Amino acid sequence: MALYVQKYGGTSVGSVDRIQGVADKVKGFRDAGHDIVVVVSAMSGETNRLIALAKEMQDQPSPREMDVLVSTGEQVTIALLCMALEARGVSARSYTGGQVKILTDDVHMKARIQDIEVERMRADLKQGRVVVVAGFQGVDPDGNITTLGRGGSDTTGVALAAALKADECQIYTDVDGVYTTDPRVVEGAQRMDKITFEEMLEMASLGSKVLQIRSVEFAGKYNVPLRVLHSFQDGPGTLITTEEDDTVEKPVISGIAFNRDEAKLTVLGVPDIPGVASRILGPISRANIEVDMILQNIAADNSTDFTFTVHRNDFAAAQEILQKIKEELGAREIVGNNKIAKVSIVGVGMRSHAGVASKMFDTLAGDNINIQMISTSEIKVSVVIAEKYLELAVRGLHSAFDLDAADTVSE
Repeated sequence: MALYVQKYGGTSVGSVDRIQGVADKVKGFRDAGHDIVVVVSAMSGETNRLIALAKEMQDQPSPREMDVLVSTGEQVTIALLCMALEARGVSARSYTGGQVKILTDDVHMKARIQDIEVERMRADLKQGRVVVVAGFQGVDPDGNITTLGRGGSDTTGVALAAALKADECQIYTDVDGVYTTDPRVVEGAQRMDKITFEEMLEMASLGSKVLQIRSVEFAGKYNVPLRVLHSFQDGPGTLITTEEDDTVEKPVISGIAFNRDEAKLTVLGVPDIPGVASRILGPISRANIEVDMILQNIAADNSTDFTFTVHRNDFAAAQEILQKIKEELGAREIVGNNKIAKVSIVGVGMRSHAGVASKMFDTLAGDNINIQMISTSEIKVSVVIAEKYLELAVRGLHSAFDLDAADTVSE
C-alpha cells in the first residue's frame, strides 16, 4: 500500500463538523491499508484572530513573539483531529513542528525549512498510527518557534512528503483541481487531469491561487508528486508531476493565468547612458519592492523611457521614490497607472509550436484590446493590458486556444 501525506487547509478544518469530515476521509484511507501523515492549518479565521489580538497589545509586536502566538492555531487543530480519529477507532498522534522536528533558519515569520527528522514519524507509522503534524511552523537551531509565512502549511506538507519519500502529497482545498483558468471568469474552464511542475509554477507566480509558489518549487526540486483535491467532494483532482505525458498530444496551451494586482510606472526622458536601469531600480530594490515586468524604449534623441510593473500595494511607495530621484536621474516626468492587469498563456507545448504569441496578439487585437507590455519565457507569454478588459481578454484567449473543449485537457 502507499504512503500519502495529506494537507488540509483552514476551510477544510474550519469547524468541528469539518474536522470530523476530515477524520472520516483519513479513516477511509487507513481502512484501505494506506499509511497516512496529515498536515493541517489553523481553523479558518484563527490566524487572523490571533494577529488582531497581538495588534491590541502592541503596534509592532516582536517577530519572535508573533511566531509563538500564531503557531498555537495549528496546535488546536492537530489535537482536535487526533481526538476525532481516536473516536473512530483510528490510532493517531499529533506533533507540533518543533516536536517532529522541522528545523528552520532563524528568520521569524518567514522561515525556510533546512532539515526534517523523520524517525518518530516512521516509528508511529510502523505501529499503525496516523501522524498529524501542525503545518506552517518549525523551530530554529536555538529551539525558538518559527513560522513559514502565509501558505506555509502547503510547504510543510510537501517537505514532509519529500523527507518521508511519500508516494504522493495530496493538497485538499476548496477546489477540485487546477483549472485552465478561473471558472468564475470563464464558465467553460476545465479541470486538468495533469500539469507539469513548470506549468504550475508559472501559473502560481502569475496569479493562480490554487497552490503557493514555495510549495510548488519544493515539490519540483525534490520530485514529489502533488495532487490537488477537493476537501468535501470525491474526484481525481489534478496531478502535478515532473514531465508531461508524451504518449498523447498535449495542448499547446495548458492554461490562462491573470493578475489584477499590478501597477505600472514609467520614467520618461531619461538620458540613455550605461547604468540608468540600475539607478532607477536600485532605490526600488532597497525599499524591498519587487519588480515584475520591465520595458525600455530608446528614442532618436538618445533618451529612454523606462517602464516597470510592481504589486499594486507598492505603487504609491514606488512612485514616491521615483519622484525623489527624478532630478538626479535627469528624467522629464514620472507617470503611473494602477488600473492595469497582467494576462498570461502557459504551456510546455510552446516549445514545439510556432506562432503561439502571434495567435495571442491577434486574438487580443480582434477584441480591440491594446497591449501595453509583453514578457516571454520558454513556456509563457504575458501581456499587460487595461484592467477593464481583463475578463474579455481571458475569455477570448481561452476560446482561441481551444481550452473550452474538455478533450483538449484530458490525458
